[in-house]
Amino acid sequence: MKKTTLFLLLLLLLGIPAMSSAQQQGYTNPVVPGFYPDPSVCRVGDDYYLVTSTFEYFPGVPVFHSKDLIHWTQIGHCLTRKSQLPLDNCAASGGIYAPTIRYNKGVFYMTTTNVSGGGNFYVTATDPAGPWSEPVYVKQGGIDPTLFFDEDKTYFLSTADGITMSEIDINTGKMVGASRVLWRGTGGRYPEGPHLYKKDGYYYLLIAEGGTEYGHKVTIARSRNIWGPYEGNPANPILTHINENAQNNQIQGVGHADLIQGHDGSWWMIHLGFRIQSGLHHVLGRETFLAPVRWDENAWPVVNGNGTNNLTMKCQTLLQVAASLAPQRLDFTEKTLPMEWTYLRNPDMSCYKLIPEQGIFRLNGTAVTIDEAKSPTFIGRRQQHIRFVATTLLKQWNMGKDGRGGVTVYMNNSSHYDLYLTQKGGKSYLEVRCKLGKIDQIVKSVPVSRQPITLKIEGSEGEYTFSYSQDGKKFITLTQLDTKYLSSKTTGTFTGVFIALFAEGVSSQLDFDSFEYAKQ
Repeated sequence: MKKTTLFLLLLLLLGIPAMSSAQQQGYTNPVVPGFYPDPSVCRVGDDYYLVTSTFEYFPGVPVFHSKDLIHWTQIGHCLTRKSQLPLDNCAASGGIYAPTIRYNKGVFYMTTTNVSGGGNFYVTATDPAGPWSEPVYVKQGGIDPTLFFDEDKTYFLSTADGITMSEIDINTGKMVGASRVLWRGTGGRYPEGPHLYKKDGYYYLLIAEGGTEYGHKVTIARSRNIWGPYEGNPANPILTHINENAQNNQIQGVGHADLIQGHDGSWWMIHLGFRIQSGLHHVLGRETFLAPVRWDENAWPVVNGNGTNNLTMKCQTLLQVAASLAPQRLDFTEKTLPMEWTYLRNPDMSCYKLIPEQGIFRLNGTAVTIDEAKSPTFIGRRQQHIRFVATTLLKQWNMGKDGRGGVTVYMNNSSHYDLYLTQKGGKSYLEVRCKLGKIDQIVKSVPVSRQPITLKIEGSEGEYTFSYSQDGKKFITLTQLDTKYLSSKTTGTFTGVFIALFAEGVSSQLDFDSFEYAKQ
């Protein structure tokens, strides 16, 4: 201890900043847990900004800020208006695909694809927290667009017939000349997610291959000329978990990456992956992970030494700076909800009313149900942990005919578990419903009084447990349902599970008094 103290004092006397203990502690993956896929990152000075895809959810494309690439705080969304994000008739896993965020000459650019209408576009902002501009559409087809600024020219890349690029006028989005195919990858299916970088006189083209499943991987090619030809890295893939050295890793499906140079000169990779549970299933969706990269001059980048990533990382990091955490408990005493709360498609905002002076969040139902690919009265947050507990206190309710409302464990409109109140013959009932495609079953139904009721959902690796309490202390377990039937592997979707409040029925009204989500 004395030697350590003397060493630190010597550094201070010499004017050398001492490395904080946080720099030596490494970090834990994922750095953004839960359904936050297709990450992209940019840096302005010592500030880092990250965006992810959102599919059928609204607002679209969350924006996060960090000082160290490890601790992230959401600061806004890129797409907050229907004019930017029309989601009418958007199917499950439609809507917004992979975005890219870039910064050039004082302006932030976010490019993405609305596969349900409009195609490829970009929006701009001088403040990444927003507001962002109306969309500028680019005629080049495909998905997963990105921008690359090279001196006075701007290039637009997307996934079409391989990785395709054109020059565009950044002020109008109009293409300057025809698109050309740069590279088709190493032979893996679905070459996608391109990002272009310039280093040591080379243009490096980073892509994903193999499909966003267990065979996912990251590959890279380079050229002295921006138009190619591009030479693939002989050591491709530079990141994958399909090989023997990662077969027992809980993280799987790694891919769709973006590279970033830290303000200290270090290199890092942000990428997606998923954490398996209940065998080979996963319900959290594709999450955002961080890996260190060694990228020597004129050399190929090497990810984490062996092309894999881990939940617990022991490596030197940027100086770590704690970030603001989302509150675990909401008492609905504020005028707005936290940014992680999300709607399905374009919401009817008249169905949602915060009453902060009473600590009430009021939901009014409509004829639209959560079984439909429309916009029901639905608002929630992502399940971010395999083991969690979520509770909500329902203070009062009036369901009316055919009405129901409560809390749902929601993967998509055809796959969800619901814990809700309904009324039959003038009496109130609490029910658990299992909706899995053509299977639609009320698993449990019990009569309850019209006193305030606390609904609770607990998640574990293999089960969701549904329970309730009418005294706030003693909970009665209703049933347990298997997690794997909501997994992406079962449902075939690109999203992850939400824990959401909902209301159905034109005369239904529910007053929620609180909501709490906590990791277990």
